[in-house]
Amino acid sequence: MSLLKEFRDFAIKGNVVDLAVGVIIGGAFGKIVSSLVEDMVMPALGVLIGGLDFKALALQIGAAKLAYGKFLQTCVDFVIIAASIFVAVKVIHHLRLRTEAEKPATPAAPPPRQEQLLEEIRDLLKRERPS
Repeated sequence: MSLLKEFRDFAIKGNVVDLAVGVIIGGAFGKIVSSLVEDMVMPALGVLIGGLDFKALALQIGAAKLAYGKFLQTCVDFVIIAASIFVAVKVIHHLRLRTEAEKPATPAAPPPRQEQLLEEIRDLLKRERPS
C-alpha cells in the first residue's frame, strides 16, 4: 500500500502535473511550427531560390534515397521552435524579475524588548544631562 501512496503523491505533485501540461502543449506547438515551416516558410523560401521544392530534394545512392530536403525542413522547424522557446523564456524571466522588484520590502522586525528599554533609558539620560 505504501508504494501506491508514494506513487500517487509523486504523480499529483505540482511539478509533475506542470511538466505533463508542458509536454502536451509543446507537442501541439511543435505541430503548429511544423505546419508553419512546411506550408509557409519553405514554399516561400523555395520561390525566392527559384521555384525549388525542398520536399523533392533527395539524393539517390544505389537503392537508398536520402531525402535531405525533408531534413532541411526539420532543421528549420528546430530553429524556429528553439527561437520561440528562447523568446518565451526571456519574457517569463523578465516578468518574474519585474514582479519580484515590485514586491514591497518586508518590514524589519521590531528590536527585542530589552533593546527598546535600553534605548528609552539612553534617551532619558541624554535629556537630563545639561549640555
